[in-house]
Amino acid sequence: MHFPTLLAGVLLALSVNALPTPESNPGVVTLPLKRLEQRSTSHPLIAHQQNVNRSHRRYARMTGRREPSREELHDNLRRRVLSVEGEEGLQRRYNRFVMPKLQSARDEQDLERRYNRMGLPKSSKKTKTAGSGAVLASAVAAEAKTAHQENTKSAHQEDTKTKHSGHGKFAAAGAAVSSGTDNSAASANTVAIANTPTATNTLGLDIEANDVGYLATVQIGTPAQDFLILMDSGSADLWVGSENCQSQGGGGCGNHKFLGPQSSSSFVDTNAPFSVTYGTGSVSGDIVTDDVVLAGLALPAHTFGVATTESVDFSGDSTPFDGLMGLAQSTLSQQQTLTPIEALAQGGLVADAITSYKISRLADNKNDGEITFGGLDNTKFDSTTLVTVANVNQQGFWEGAMDAVTVNGTDAGLQGRTAILDTGTTLIVAPPNDAAAVHALIPGAQDVGQGTFTVPCTTTASVALSFGGTSFSIDPRDIAFQPVDATNPTGDCISGISSGQIGGATEWLVGDVFLKNAYFSTDVGKNTVSLAKLV
Repeated sequence: MHFPTLLAGVLLALSVNALPTPESNPGVVTLPLKRLEQRSTSHPLIAHQQNVNRSHRRYARMTGRREPSREELHDNLRRRVLSVEGEEGLQRRYNRFVMPKLQSARDEQDLERRYNRMGLPKSSKKTKTAGSGAVLASAVAAEAKTAHQENTKSAHQEDTKTKHSGHGKFAAAGAAVSSGTDNSAASANTVAIANTPTATNTLGLDIEANDVGYLATVQIGTPAQDFLILMDSGSADLWVGSENCQSQGGGGCGNHKFLGPQSSSSFVDTNAPFSVTYGTGSVSGDIVTDDVVLAGLALPAHTFGVATTESVDFSGDSTPFDGLMGLAQSTLSQQQTLTPIEALAQGGLVADAITSYKISRLADNKNDGEITFGGLDNTKFDSTTLVTVANVNQQGFWEGAMDAVTVNGTDAGLQGRTAILDTGTTLIVAPPNDAAAVHALIPGAQDVGQGTFTVPCTTTASVALSFGGTSFSIDPRDIAFQPVDATNPTGDCISGISSGQIGGATEWLVGDVFLKNAYFSTDVGKNTVSLAKLV
């Protein structure tokens, strides 16, 4: 049976016009984040399978276990296509009778690249496991790419001239499909602009579509240029594109900002190589030093990377960001350098190497998201609910003990679990038995196979995760992640909790489905993770 529909995958970009607002909170820096969405002609269950595949890869790398092979993940996609679109869908997507190796690889890349950009940085000289760059669900069919670019230019050209300092290419195209939300902004191809920032050196968060991934603007070089950077708590390297960047698909690296000696007089190339592979996407280039500014705080001659080669996943015009910033601990860094927050703390520019996240939700119409460097913005959370737990991860990711999981107050019997908290993951990925136990307590939930569950789009089930003795409830709208059929928003929705055949019986990977419901903070110096209830 074929279920034609439109899935809104989301990419993010940052408003660059927001300026710091002075307030008495020295040593704290907050940057704005913005979301953009892109079109997809894929059925939600197919696009969701891509997202599950991405999460499984990320989870395996974070937990140090065997990564699912490309063949395994490809087979999952093929089986999902067969279950949704039947043999006709397989014939349309794959040449089943004559499948040259090159064509098969291209088909697989087309199906997977939009969800599988994060991955394991590779280096023959290093042995430590590293995180991935966060990347977002952006299911863009090849035939929609031209339409997306044209819509982007026409729909947002005037708005971005005044609000985005020339980043019109990052405006969204496509309609959001999200249960229980007001999608007027997304369907109108507009971006919900953040409120006036509330903390010292703070920039606001802009948001669009169904809340996947986050970007901020940083200034790099002399004279300073604005770069849209993907903020990721699950990796530890910063890179942007080089002036001589070449796409693996041929030609340059698209309509992005680039860095090099022609644009920056303070640029110094160390000629030391780096290489990072993000799933089906990858970058490689040189380690350099140049001046970096985060919300007015200067890091002279900071060490990071410029990509001289990018896969099409990063070099394409439809990719909104110019680079990535990892905000895990620098023990994960493939460039073997301090992360920006660690460098800020070491230089005395912020009091502590703390990064804090308030992730906003489009449906709330608050537009109050922030990423804060150097401390916590106490206007964003209830201080009486603040809990701090030890980071139990030995590699440098952010992982805390999870006391309990409940559904409508009923304990699922899942004590002794830990959770990797990752802004770069959209879903919650739980061990198979744990995911089944949670959904068994949600009325109307069904297991549809391959790590995917559905729940009624109208569910009012309150799923809560407990840390440090405090229970944090997940909004039912986040559990009802995506309608299976866009024409039936009160039917079945894909669940925001999936299962992973990774091998860990007690480890969870907890992404934005949960993190939208709590204030999230990490402290490198104390090696702790903090959570609080939002206000």
